[in-house]
Amino acid sequence: MSGLGKYVRVAMVISLFVSPGNLWPQASAQISGTAKDQSGAVLPGVEIRATHAETGITRSTVTNETGSYVLPNLPIGPYKLEASLPGFRTYAQTGIVLQVESNPVINVTLTVGQVAETIEVQANAALVETRSTSVGQVVENTRILELPLNGRQAVELIGLAGAAAPAPVTDAQARDPFNKVAFSVAGGLNTGVSFTLDGAFHMNPQGNGYMSTPFPDALQEFKVETSATAAATGGKSAGSVSLVTKSGTNDFHGDVFEFVRNGIFNARNSFAVRRDTIKRNQFGGTIGGPILKNKLFLFSGYQGTTIHSDPTSLIATVPTAAMYAGDFTAIASPACNSDQQITLRAPFVNAGTGTNGTIYQINPSLFSKAALKYASKLPQTTDPCGKVIYGNPTSENAHMAIGRIDYQQSAKHTIFGRYLMEHLVDPAPYDLDHNILSMAVRLRE
Repeated sequence: MSGLGKYVRVAMVISLFVSPGNLWPQASAQISGTAKDQSGAVLPGVEIRATHAETGITRSTVTNETGSYVLPNLPIGPYKLEASLPGFRTYAQTGIVLQVESNPVINVTLTVGQVAETIEVQANAALVETRSTSVGQVVENTRILELPLNGRQAVELIGLAGAAAPAPVTDAQARDPFNKVAFSVAGGLNTGVSFTLDGAFHMNPQGNGYMSTPFPDALQEFKVETSATAAATGGKSAGSVSLVTKSGTNDFHGDVFEFVRNGIFNARNSFAVRRDTIKRNQFGGTIGGPILKNKLFLFSGYQGTTIHSDPTSLIATVPTAAMYAGDFTAIASPACNSDQQITLRAPFVNAGTGTNGTIYQINPSLFSKAALKYASKLPQTTDPCGKVIYGNPTSENAHMAIGRIDYQQSAKHTIFGRYLMEHLVDPAPYDLDHNILSMAVRLRE
């Protein structure tokens, strides 16, 4: 019926990368390619090394007998790729930027010379993907932070993808207080979209919706894909959304923010009896940096949201003092059953058109005691027709905290953990104003 709405959701993930043959989802990108010499012959045994420019984290592998290599499970961001083989000059390519779920092919050409000699290549052009069969679009950090968002729900930016459009939530999703919006991808059902966070499954099986997603300042980027998606992100018929949280780097970085929406700054709606009373504050901050440079990194963030409003936009009809005394003459009169009044409620007995001498009275002792007990909880009114104007007050307090730690033990051993908590207190309107009409509206919703 009513009661304090308090909800808590916690999502934790710990991932371990031990070797190319045994992987857990940790990040969402990889580099692959082939190493050849100037004549086009493949070169096995070439050491391939990718270095993350912001953290110094290095991943390495060796080309196989066909000269091919794969560096899977790479954190997103800028990279430097190096290739070396005795008898050949070292190859170095910079300007490589990996995005979520990207899989670029970078082929390496080595020339004869000393290993101490280096050939550097600057990759200014967009990287070409030849291994991905899906169609997708990345929403990068700049757009996440700078585009206006009502309520700072980053998932609303899914609509920026060409194949996505807003869709109504299902009944099961509507019961999830953290499932704010829903989308249809490529014309599919909104329940046909798969969500992953940092490479791990991030769905609520109860309503087929997504779990809590990080607030914009803690979200690095995400990608919306459809068509023939990969097995790692597939599982749903319409498409997938892959989200990645921010990580710490070798430099300390962070921010603080507060967003305010207050009715005192708004003009009164011409059809409203008073000014808007909404008061919404969203505040928090993030910080990330090194614990041990090139080894251990930490990122954490917090966002608090408070929303309060006391609107007066609903109209209802309640018993008047005369009706409690058994006199229904006024409520049955033409004045209370005009066209204007009828639009507010169903017309009363005979629509107030009784003949002269009709008596609309009843002995109060005949009233149901249960009905009188219930009616005593209704608001009182001095309006002869029983009209009252009321609203459903809102007092919502939400908190979200996120923490992530990344540790690079070696070029082949990496571990990271992420903690995401969302806490919401959303009382029913009746708990705020003790108006039984507010409880009836909540039950209808």
